[in-house]
Amino acid sequence: MKRTLTKLILVFVCLGGRAQSNPFVIAPAGDRDTKPLLNQRGQPVTTAGPSARTLDPAVLPPEKSAPASTGYVLDDKHKLLAGDRVSFQIIEDRTNAIPLLVAESAELDFPYIGRVSVAGKTCKQAADEIKAMLEKDYYYKATVVIGLDSLTKVLGKVYVFGPVRSPGPVEIPANENFTAGKAILRVGGFGDFANRRKVQVIRKTDTGNKTMIINMENVLEKGKTEEDITLQPEDFIIVPQRAINW
Repeated sequence: MKRTLTKLILVFVCLGGRAQSNPFVIAPAGDRDTKPLLNQRGQPVTTAGPSARTLDPAVLPPEKSAPASTGYVLDDKHKLLAGDRVSFQIIEDRTNAIPLLVAESAELDFPYIGRVSVAGKTCKQAADEIKAMLEKDYYYKATVVIGLDSLTKVLGKVYVFGPVRSPGPVEIPANENFTAGKAILRVGGFGDFANRRKVQVIRKTDTGNKTMIINMENVLEKGKTEEDITLQPEDFIIVPQRAINW
């Protein structure tokens, strides 16, 4: 009996030094988490605190790039025309750009100051003028940006009168060499009593009206396009009536 108790005490002492939930199951040494934590590149991952871990840059989500500004095309060459669309912004206001349309009168309606003529001016020239106006009455300093958003599809109008099929205004398409011959065709061609040899193009200039004579028989029937005239906005085309021979 004493020998049995002695053996039990020895077994208890041997097992007493291990704090395991199940003394009969011992994990093999190879399964213990003794290796350093590695990232996807096989590099050690450092820790700061019991649960914080430094993430591997390779698995970090890509940084969001700065959103592209909803900017507009700055233009210092194109002279503004009726129908052009621009964006107007005062940087100091910290607001979004305002879309504006150049009116038929070649004016833009600006905040604070109202309608201002931009005829013959580039975006930069218009911005400089508006800046001066704003700083005169409204701002200590104004950074004005006028950007060209889109060009008009029509450069202006010419006016055709006389014996043609549909007399009246004709729009000048943008990016096209629009001539008097094309304008005549656009209104349906000549009427029965038109004098095709003495078509007049009347143009306003700084020194007065300038009249140019075109023989449209040469242009339209004989193909002498070099005799045609490129039109400008507000030109007048007068088709005279020929004498009637009975």
